[in-house]
Amino acid sequence: MTFAHPTAPAPLRRAAAWFIPHLLIGPLVRREAVLSSKIEGTQTSLSEVLLDEATPTQAGAGNADDLREVHNYVTALEHGIGRLKTLPLSLRLVRELHKKLMTRVRGDQATPGEFRRSQNWIGPKGSSLTNAPYVPPPLDEMTELLTDWERYLHVRDQTPDLVQCAIMHEQFEAIHPFLDGNGRVGRLMITLFLVERGRLSQPLLYLSDFIERHRSDYYDLLQRVRTHGEWIPWLRYFLTGVEETARDAARRAHRLLELREKMLGHSERALVDQLFSNPYISISKAAKVLGVSQPTATKVLRKLEAGGILQEITRRTWGKIYVARAVLSAIEQPAEGK
Repeated sequence: MTFAHPTAPAPLRRAAAWFIPHLLIGPLVRREAVLSSKIEGTQTSLSEVLLDEATPTQAGAGNADDLREVHNYVTALEHGIGRLKTLPLSLRLVRELHKKLMTRVRGDQATPGEFRRSQNWIGPKGSSLTNAPYVPPPLDEMTELLTDWERYLHVRDQTPDLVQCAIMHEQFEAIHPFLDGNGRVGRLMITLFLVERGRLSQPLLYLSDFIERHRSDYYDLLQRVRTHGEWIPWLRYFLTGVEETARDAARRAHRLLELREKMLGHSERALVDQLFSNPYISISKAAKVLGVSQPTATKVLRKLEAGGILQEITRRTWGKIYVARAVLSAIEQPAEGK
């Protein structure tokens, strides 16, 4: 998958091969974590997450529980990508993802890393086992279905990879093997499946933005598969999501590449690249990146502020934090769709 815009100048297209994987994985993973968690009701923004990571002892932004849920999602995805080097897609990996995802957050009483030992159900608040719109398989059937699902992960060359990924995701959501966190684990598995199949060289394609924008269709189509066996509408929805997400990733990368070229005319490459990794920066971080003293780093940041590249956001004389607004906007800008 290439992320350089097809109309980009040749230098930009060549730069994309290095720039995108090394500098955008972090911010885009965090964007996905925010959006995937939002589907489950978590309320925090990408800017709050990035600010918290850039200055964890000073930021004080956002809800601590929500931030921890998003950070757990990032940890789970990074863990999954790393484990693919030694462990195939499997139930063991799914349990590991769940444990990383659900530890020390709301819902951690739901046995992180362990499949459910009781019946669950899916429905609005106040629903019960008797009136819920969907009741997943009982325990004895769940175990057998999970075994079949794991076998399906390893089937190759019988179905196009994207179609198999869509089926894999629907079946996981239908089995609903955990008491909580099934949606987030299921969305993590989409990325991991595509990486494992070699369809993604880096984890840079995420469907949570598309799903969030079309949430009611997502749940309705999954339910129609369960109740009526209507696979075609679900597969069409999933493939449309992949197409729109890939196009958005290319456009977003093109904008960021152009912005980086402009910023390189105002500062050293190391500092510019750091701002693309996380657009929030402190004086101490800048000094470390540049290998200079804090007074010298302060002068550099003030010069960038005067040039409109950075904005100081703390309004205080000590522990100042700056943000590259243009970079942040390009990363968190809503997807355009087709």
